[in-house]
Amino acid sequence: MPVSSGDTAWILISSALVMLMTPGLALFYGGMDRRKNLLSTIMMSFAALGLIGILWVLYGYSLGFGSDKGGFIGGLNFVGLTGVGQEPSSIYASTVPHLAFMVFQGMFAIITVALITGAVVERIKFGALLIFSTLWMTLVYCPVAHWVWGDGGWLANLGVLDFAGGAVVHINAGVSALALVMLLGHRRGFPEQPMEPNNIPMVVLGAGLLWFGWFGFNAGSSLTSDGLAASAFVTTNTAAAAAAFTWMVISWLYRRPSVLGTVTGAIAGLATITPAAGFVTPLAAIPIGIVAAIVCYYIMLLLKTKLSFDDSLDVFAVHGVGGILGMLATGIFATLAVNSGGADGLLAGNGAQFLKQLLGVVAVGAFSFVITLILGKLVDITVGLRVGQVEEVVGLDLSQHGERAYGGLLR
Repeated sequence: MPVSSGDTAWILISSALVMLMTPGLALFYGGMDRRKNLLSTIMMSFAALGLIGILWVLYGYSLGFGSDKGGFIGGLNFVGLTGVGQEPSSIYASTVPHLAFMVFQGMFAIITVALITGAVVERIKFGALLIFSTLWMTLVYCPVAHWVWGDGGWLANLGVLDFAGGAVVHINAGVSALALVMLLGHRRGFPEQPMEPNNIPMVVLGAGLLWFGWFGFNAGSSLTSDGLAASAFVTTNTAAAAAAFTWMVISWLYRRPSVLGTVTGAIAGLATITPAAGFVTPLAAIPIGIVAAIVCYYIMLLLKTKLSFDDSLDVFAVHGVGGILGMLATGIFATLAVNSGGADGLLAGNGAQFLKQLLGVVAVGAFSFVITLILGKLVDITVGLRVGQVEEVVGLDLSQHGERAYGGLLR
C-alpha cells in the first residue's frame, strides 16, 4: 500500500507524545520521593531514553517484531534496522513507513523500563539498574511484546486483546517492580520514618504530561488517523477523568481531597483503560475508571499499611493492578461495534474472550515475575543491586551522581 501522509503524521506525532511521557514520568516520580533522591529518580527515566533508545534500534525491535520463532520471540532479520526503511511494512501498519512504526514501538519499550524504576528509587545502584534494564528489555519486554503484538505471537494467535499495552507495558512493569522490591527490601527507616514527597507541584506537572502523552499512547495505537483513533482518544480521557474524580472523593471521605491522590487516580485510570481503549465505548470507560480508582487505592493501602511492602512510588498498585483490571475489563466490555478487528466481550455474549484475557494476565504476570527475580538476583550476586548504608542515608543524588537538586554540583 502507498504511504498515507495523514497516518504517517499521526504516528510520528504519537511517537513524540509517548516520548514526552518519559520526562513526564521523571517529574511525576521525582516529585514524590525525598529531596536527597530527586535527581537520581529523574536520571533513571532519562537513562532509559538513552539506553533503550539505542538497544531498540540495534536489536530490540527485531526481537519484538521480527520473523516469528515459535510464537515466543522475533527473529534477527531486523537487527540494526535491516529492511526497516521508508516503505511500509507488509505486516505492521501498512500505511506508514516501517521506520515510523518501529520508533512508535520503541517509545513504548522506553517508558516500560522507566516505569519499573519508581518501585526501587532511593536505594538501587545506578550501574546495577542499567545492567538490569538491558537484560530486562531483552529477556522480558521483547518476548512479551512479541507474544501480544508480534506477527505469530502465541497470545495474539489465541485472540488475547491488548490495544495499547495493558499486558505488554503495565502488567509487565508492575509485576516486575513487585519482584525487584522483594529482592531489594524496604528503604531504611520504612515504615517508621516519614517519607514525604519533596515537590507535589512537580508531581502534578508530571501527571499532566503523562495524561497528555497518553493520547499518543492509546489513540496512536490505532496506527491510522481514523475513527478508531478518535474513539480511543475519548475513552482514554473519560477513564482518566472518572478515576481522578473517584480517587479524590475517596480521599475526601477519609480526610481531605488530596492533590497527590487525585493525580495518582488519573494515572491509575489511564493505565487501566490502556488495553481496552480501542475496544470499548466511551461510556464503558466511566465504570472502568471508577473501578480502577477504588481497587488501586485499596491495594495501595494494603501493601503500604498492612503488609509494610515498600514499593516506593506504588508502581504495582497503580500500573500492575491497573493493567490487570484493564485486561479483564476488555474481556467484559469489548465490542465489535467499536473495533471490527477486535472481539465481543462478556457483556456482548462472548464469555470466552474474558477467559482469554485472564490467560493473558496470568501468562504475562507469571513470566515477568519469575524472569525478573532471576535477572535481579543475577545482577545482585555480580555487581550488587543496593547502595551501601551511608550512600542511602546521604542520598543517591550525591552518592551516585555527585549533584544536588537545589545546589548544583558537589564541590
